[in-house]
Amino acid sequence: MAGNSDPLTPRAKLAVTAGKAVAAASRAAGRGSGSVIGGRVALRLDPDLLARLAQNLDVVLVSATNGKTTTTRLIAEALRAAGPVVSNALGANMPAGITSALAGGSEAKFGVIEVDEKYLAGVARDTDPKCIALLNLSRDQLDRAAETRMLAENWREGLAGSKAVVVANCDDPLVVWAASSSPNVIWVAAGQMWKDDAWSCPSCGGVMQRPGEEWYCGECGFRRPQPTWALSGDHVLDPHGSAWPIHLQLPGRANKANAASSAAVAAVFGVPPQVALERMYQVQAVAGRYDVVQFENRDLRLLLAKNPAGWLETFSLIDPPPAPVILSVNARGADGTDTSWLWDVDYTQLTGHPIFVIGDRKLDLAVRLEVAHQHFQVCENLDQAVQMCPPGRIEVIANYTAFQDLRRRVGN
Repeated sequence: MAGNSDPLTPRAKLAVTAGKAVAAASRAAGRGSGSVIGGRVALRLDPDLLARLAQNLDVVLVSATNGKTTTTRLIAEALRAAGPVVSNALGANMPAGITSALAGGSEAKFGVIEVDEKYLAGVARDTDPKCIALLNLSRDQLDRAAETRMLAENWREGLAGSKAVVVANCDDPLVVWAASSSPNVIWVAAGQMWKDDAWSCPSCGGVMQRPGEEWYCGECGFRRPQPTWALSGDHVLDPHGSAWPIHLQLPGRANKANAASSAAVAAVFGVPPQVALERMYQVQAVAGRYDVVQFENRDLRLLLAKNPAGWLETFSLIDPPPAPVILSVNARGADGTDTSWLWDVDYTQLTGHPIFVIGDRKLDLAVRLEVAHQHFQVCENLDQAVQMCPPGRIEVIANYTAFQDLRRRVGN
């Protein structure tokens, strides 16, 4: 909990100093932000450092398959109305990256932390959070992450009896099942566009019934809880039934859902919905996502989509045909090396768009687009793809490392 006493022992201070030095050396060598390697060194010197750094903070943890970086940024912006915030804003969301981020926030009152789904239970043990936001769970990185129900079970066991207030999306059955072990849950109706990972009951394995917005298991009775917060069009409905307008610079329905969950989290810390939502308008882009950049005298909008659910949401917010679309897919370690997920994406939603395909695994994607009867061209690189694009703003959709490659190429 927040306070003013210094929780750091001499060993911890040494660990922080060493971690910062290593991170600085990594940046100077052009190897990225250095937050991960710096955090690893610091944790090697003091394995309890993350817990020590979190000791004086009111902590919020944010976890999900999609939207956690953006939601973390929105919550951080909202909570700045109540005091200084430290956050892993660039998305380094495993213990080493989290430790690096918190080491830079000695004056902060709040810690707003994005957490990789696999590490949520452990980070929650270390940081004693006041609030945990659970947004969604869907298939992702099949060669690295556990199957979705196993992740939900890990959350459920890790959060059982937690003192934290859990803000959870009541429209995702996996999230509801995971959160239901917690004694203090605030349910948010944030929606669920991708449903293909939620047709079997996580409680008993039965078939889920989905009449309208409701869902329930016909065999064991597991069902959608009643929300106290809800996304309703362009408004957030609070527990008193008041409707607060959402004004975001970030596009799409998914970001309105992120804002609804963020407003519910902010309220846990005493920040009113109107104040929280007004502050969220300040967020124009998140670690390069949604940025519109100039490249080769063309406007490119950079969009990150890492898995089937993310691609589905992204397709819903791009400019209509005939806006040109560049798709870039890699399969490096940070992406997951298994590209079979490409077959779960409904590419018929791109019908009418001129499509240009780049990236390490462009041929995998080309086969998938061929089967989906889409018209596309395979290009060697971004430069060639941009030259071939017809007029109009170009929508560029890429998975994780492909997105980082694109940002470096366009100087973003």
